[in-house]
Amino acid sequence: MKFLSRPKTYDLRGKVVLITGGNGGIGSATAEELLRRGARVTIADLAPDTPERASRLHSTHALGVVADVRQRDALAVAVAASINRFGRVDVVIANAGLLPKAATLRTTPEFDVDNALAVNVSGVVNTVDAALEQVLTHQGQVVLISSVFAYVNGMGTIPYAMSKAAIEQLGRGLRIELVDAGASVLTAYFALVDTDMIKHGVDEDQVVLDLLGALPRQMMKRVTPKSAAIAIADGLERRAPRVVHPSRWTMISAARGILGPVLDKKMTSDRTVLDVLARLDQRGEPHQTSTPTTQRRKPS
Repeated sequence: MKFLSRPKTYDLRGKVVLITGGNGGIGSATAEELLRRGARVTIADLAPDTPERASRLHSTHALGVVADVRQRDALAVAVAASINRFGRVDVVIANAGLLPKAATLRTTPEFDVDNALAVNVSGVVNTVDAALEQVLTHQGQVVLISSVFAYVNGMGTIPYAMSKAAIEQLGRGLRIELVDAGASVLTAYFALVDTDMIKHGVDEDQVVLDLLGALPRQMMKRVTPKSAAIAIADGLERRAPRVVHPSRWTMISAARGILGPVLDKKMTSDRTVLDVLARLDQRGEPHQTSTPTTQRRKPS
């Protein structure tokens, strides 16, 4: 039997990394960490000043390109710009994502659902698709940002949890599809990271804080963007299939098949949880389903 040989370490020095959503939070911290380890980075982000922000990270080893992950053509331009500047793309990090305002599903605006899936799922697929040929050519890596919400009950933020579960499945399948080409996939699972997204979507919403407060406190420990970036960089250097940060979530992930149903059952009778969800539900408006009407032709 022929075994595929893999390097035990992946040297980041000289590697070219494309990061979406790289102007803040995990993306920016990861760009800084990778530059520190000798990589060159291309940041693709919606912000018009992305090129200027990138140049402040490093005058020669960082490139900024304005791109919307919902548009494949824009990502193709970002990949082309990276090749033009650095000659290649070795690693792509599909980091761009958003967290819709907390709501029960019946009161979540349709736009919020559609946009969350467009950015967090389709946008990730678009990013991978745009860079994949380069990654394969250079036997590089794909990095996907999932979340512990891929397997924690997503009550109050169902579209976000759905999107992160989808990313987990993308990572599992893609890892096997790329193995014969010598490329690999790293899926990162983070708990709450102290980013602007969490500050606006969680810290400024007392109902969300109350809902999280009903969960075991040790599960809600926050991490910094820098520590998340180090976890990603370390995972890349090991060619790890996954990183979980903080590490206490590793056992929870491994036992999810048992813990998930047990915790779900507990929460269905937890009055604190149900009362908070009721408050969340009451502050929104349920969707109104319109009844299709048959159009009649006007007489000519």
